[in-house]
Amino acid sequence: MHVVIMGCGRVGSTLARSLERRDHDVAIIDLNPDAFRRLGHSFSGTTVTGLGFDRDVLRRADIEKAGAFAAVSSGDNSNIISARVAREQFGIANVVARIYDPRRAEVYQRLGIPTVATVTWAANQIVRRILPRDAEPLWRDPSGTVRADQITAPTRWVGHTVKSMQDRTSARVAFITRLGSGMIPLGDTVVQEGDLINLFLLEDQEEAVTAALADGPEEQS
Repeated sequence: MHVVIMGCGRVGSTLARSLERRDHDVAIIDLNPDAFRRLGHSFSGTTVTGLGFDRDVLRRADIEKAGAFAAVSSGDNSNIISARVAREQFGIANVVARIYDPRRAEVYQRLGIPTVATVTWAANQIVRRILPRDAEPLWRDPSGTVRADQITAPTRWVGHTVKSMQDRTSARVAFITRLGSGMIPLGDTVVQEGDLINLFLLEDQEEAVTAALADGPEEQS
């Protein structure tokens, strides 16, 4: 797939190299030609100097044959204008914009422009590590009904099966990260100390699930 990236800063250059390693064709735009040095000598894609919302510049980046467009410059306004031009004037369906201002990100999401709110994401990642009980979920579906949370295996659940955890909490264990490797558990998979457990649950059941996890397995009579 041909991907056009607007912005060759740290994010844009990293994204370009990552896509190229996956055998995608990449064109990257930046107003400052010196920014392309971040790509390194091994980058074989196209570099275009100019404004990412200028239609002639976008055409030089072969926007008309692109399957995706990513606006990841350091300016919210430039990113959102570029994303809108790519979508509305060139018909690119797969568009994403990097946005710093969380309030703007929410507005553009409602307008149907996918955004990555980097400030909000970074803050939430830090909160998850210092105040895990008060953190935002890893993911929440657009309707706000389903959420995904990541927890370290509670001590009371070590030695018990994933099925017993699911039955007790009504949550679903999507995957477990154990000793740095991911795994899809079966019902009889036993929870081990240090496991990172990734759960899907209903938003309105979050308090009940948290309480059930804290209480541990039901006592066997």
